[in-house]
Order: sequence, then C-alpha cells, then structure tokens
Amino acid sequence: MSSSVTVSVRDARASEGDRAWIESVYRDYLDDLAPLNTGIFPVLGEVGHREPDQLTRWFSDSSAVPLVIVKSNRPVGFAMIARGGPAPGQSPVDYRMAEFFITRSQRRLGIGRSAVQLIFNRFAGRWEITEYLRNPGAVSFWRRVVSGYTHGNYQERIVNGEVRQFFESGVAARR
Repeated sequence: MSSSVTVSVRDARASEGDRAWIESVYRDYLDDLAPLNTGIFPVLGEVGHREPDQLTRWFSDSSAVPLVIVKSNRPVGFAMIARGGPAPGQSPVDYRMAEFFITRSQRRLGIGRSAVQLIFNRFAGRWEITEYLRNPGAVSFWRRVVSGYTHGNYQERIVNGEVRQFFESGVAARR
C-alpha cells in the first residue's frame, strides 16, 4: 500500500451521511455473500428480513458499533463490531467482527488490512473472527491479517464449516 493513502475508521452513528453510504453499498455486500449459500442471509423480501430492517438493528443495537472505513476522506468500506459474549469452546470474547466489507474497486490495495489494524487497536481485548470455509478469499484475508497483527500468536478452530480465529488485540497483545 502506498504511504500516500490515508485510511481511517469512524463511528457511522455520528453521521447520517455515513449511514446513508452504508445503505447504498449494503446490497453489494449481500451480493458478495450470496454465492456462499450459507443459509444465514435470507432472501431479501422474506418476512421481516429486509435491508433497512437489518441496518436499523445495527444502528440501534447498543452492543454493536458500526464503522465506516475511509480512504483519503472517502468511504470505501464498513465494519460492524459486536461486543462480547461466550465463544463456543473458548474463553469469552470482548469483540467479534460481525461484518466487514471493502468496495470491490478498493480491494487488494491494503485498505482492509490497514482498517483492521486500526479497529483492533481501537477495540483492545479478546477477539473472535469468523469466516465460512466456503469463502476462501475471506479465510485467506483473515488468516493473513490476524497472523500479521498478532505475529502468529492466535488460535484457530474449524467448527461446523466455519474458521474461527481467537486472539488478543491492543498494546498488551503487541509486546
């Protein structure tokens, strides 16, 4: 990634414009997930499962933090951080990466990696990242980013078709 590119993350709840931008690209995010056939994401239009309903839940959930990923003052992605809870077969976690998306034209430029590092540093604690085995691009991305961030100091489990990484973030984890 060029050092002239500035990547930042900001709380999307602070700006109607950020929320509107997420709404404008949410269909692209769902389109990326659709071929995975996970069954997790219902067909849009099914009873009670419409895009605005999902986004309303994100923005009203006090245990979630919607973030906009910005490159050179322009939104290029989003992330949803979910707080805490027990992790199956693991110690409780402080944070989960619930959603993560970079627009197609901005992928493979180092923006996602930079944004993730900022997010991990901002939300210091025990993390869980989950991706579907059916999504080799996501598995590769998260393995590379988590391994690089933690210098290989993370645990990985594969359970029920999901890859899960567990690790500590923040200053203590980087020592």
